[in-house]
Amino acid sequence: MNVYVELLRRNHNYRSLWLARVVSNFGDWFNLLASAALITSLTGSGTAISYLFLARFLPVFVMSPFAGVLADRFERRTIMILTDVLRAVTVLCFLFVRTPDQLWLLYALTSTQFVLSALYTPAHSALLSNIVEREDLVTANALDGFTWSTMLALGALFGGLASAILGIQAAFVIDAATFLVSAWFVMHISAHTRPAHEGGSEVRLFDFVEGFQYLWVRPFVLGVALVKAGGALIWGGINVLEIPLSQIFAISASGTITLGIIYAATGVGTGFGPLLIRLRIGDDRTSLLRAITAGFLLAAVGISLLGLASNLGLIVVATLIRGVGTGLLWIFSSAILMGITDDRFRGRVFAFEFAALTLTQSIATLFAGMAVDRFQIDVQDVLLLIGGFALVVTAAWLLFLRWSKRQQTAAA
Repeated sequence: MNVYVELLRRNHNYRSLWLARVVSNFGDWFNLLASAALITSLTGSGTAISYLFLARFLPVFVMSPFAGVLADRFERRTIMILTDVLRAVTVLCFLFVRTPDQLWLLYALTSTQFVLSALYTPAHSALLSNIVEREDLVTANALDGFTWSTMLALGALFGGLASAILGIQAAFVIDAATFLVSAWFVMHISAHTRPAHEGGSEVRLFDFVEGFQYLWVRPFVLGVALVKAGGALIWGGINVLEIPLSQIFAISASGTITLGIIYAATGVGTGFGPLLIRLRIGDDRTSLLRAITAGFLLAAVGISLLGLASNLGLIVVATLIRGVGTGLLWIFSSAILMGITDDRFRGRVFAFEFAALTLTQSIATLFAGMAVDRFQIDVQDVLLLIGGFALVVTAAWLLFLRWSKRQQTAAA
């Protein structure tokens, strides 16, 4: 852990960015659990929960190409501050949702929140590469992923407790406050964060097309940028299925505490798994690609075990395994992508990655909700189906690696 502490100690700008991520991610899970609990209390519908996740994902898919252009044209720190403040205002408006006929407002506000998140995320990913030296990229990404996972564990656990004890409205207020604290930390980043670009501040349609052209002629970069999208086809529906699963193995009447435990297990797996594995494999590209392969396999195993689990203890173990796989995919694909992408295209590349991720995650989410509600398939049977499909995605990744190796050999 010394290498992570040392990075935080000597890099003031990264420390500020990291602290912003800590508080923002902590509040995010309060918001998700509170929104899910609110919909469950008002409707009890799995499809309604699916719509919540679609409201979180689809705006990101639509806005990401435009967001990538902005991140490559304007100061990235300013984009992050403005979106944080606007998200705080948006989340406070969740307090107006009180009855089933107001659910449309919840979905509209959620969409607005994630439109702003679509602007924030490419700017954050591109800014990370600006303020961290190349040799520290894997370390920074591993710490970033560990932070997300830890805040998932703590935020989900405390979010479940807060929703059950303090009430759903309190969780929304806490989330709004974390966005303001995050903006305050981002303001303390002193580095020049405007990307180097030969053009001015004018945003043109060609900027968007140019980003696709950059990826199209670099198939290896494109393949790595699609890793999270492939992973989302596996884990995307899990968010919907974990909610009825938490009610099957409920500790409290509403199941929010059980859901918080499941999310906490996910956070532990996604956080500690990549940190421990990185100590053994190192930071070279070949090792990171192998770790991504292991991530696909572990995700498949973990989800299949969720479908076979008969008690909460086994659910937690399966979730830990799935979380390790998810963490490997997320962290190591980001580290590779940051190292092989030109800075002037970095915002658009990460926007493409985020858009592809949200598209496949939306598809998986809709499938999971409809499988349970419309086709009346048992929750754990759906998980077994997803586990089987995960092996297909893993095979596609292995074929890509084999093709990529052949291309490199031919070029040499």
